[in-house]
Amino acid sequence: MRLKFTKMQGAGNDFVVLDALRSPLELTPALARRLADRRFGIGADQILLVEPSRTPGIDFRYRIYNSSGEEVEHCGNGARCFVRYVHEHGLSDKTTVRVETVNNVLELRLGADGRVTVDMNRPVFDHGRIPFDASGLVPRREGGFELWSLNGLGAAVEVPVEVPVEVPVEVAVLSMGNPHAVLRVADVDTAPVALLGPRIEIHKRFPRHVNAGFMQVVARDEVRLRVHERGAGETLACGTGACAAVVAGIRLGWLARRVTVHARGGDLLVEWPSDEQSVLMTGPAETVFEGEIQL
Repeated sequence: MRLKFTKMQGAGNDFVVLDALRSPLELTPALARRLADRRFGIGADQILLVEPSRTPGIDFRYRIYNSSGEEVEHCGNGARCFVRYVHEHGLSDKTTVRVETVNNVLELRLGADGRVTVDMNRPVFDHGRIPFDASGLVPRREGGFELWSLNGLGAAVEVPVEVPVEVPVEVAVLSMGNPHAVLRVADVDTAPVALLGPRIEIHKRFPRHVNAGFMQVVARDEVRLRVHERGAGETLACGTGACAAVVAGIRLGWLARRVTVHARGGDLLVEWPSDEQSVLMTGPAETVFEGEIQL
């Protein structure tokens, strides 16, 4: 069997996109891992599946699989690539499409300049919906939000003295359709992402694991960010991670409502006009190449 695919990227976060509209496909965890493998497959952070909508008024079903094979709830950079894909492949002539994910409905808008704006919906702070187990814990409040100590969570997070991060490690916790823990650091270039990212990801207080963001505040309208993604490791950019970092920064009093996020793969613009409105994320989405793979 030969499988057609399109390789795409958004700010360096790369994807294999598959059309399951015209050719229905059962994407198993093993197949997702093979396609994402950078030596024995195509190579990608995540696999995106375009499927028919199952809901009236929704244009497509948008499914996301990490490189480790499991299906996940959301990917903002992938959403931007999704709308460019369906537009370029003649699956829709709309510049605004609505898609359903595992747990949400997103509105994606393709701009005249080629950039895509995604309505990421409102952030979720309810611990049961993130999910985050805060039982027995006492947070430190800053601004209008909470910071949770990892040492207080009972995790085996041992930070060597040479690692440039304060102990205890404190994170802000929220969901942008998927769970995020945001940590402020002085310099993302020297932040212990490889050390702490995997440990935060699998911490027992996060039943479904968590994405770990390391944010450097440059100014009230500018941050630098690195994200260790759940099931994928560190990526060059993470759209939901950028949104989570900005939302956390706003709630903690560090940031304005419109922020440029510098990821290693490119820049994203994140806007949260008010607490009662959706978070908007704007950034690039490009096709890299197309091909077929023998399965």
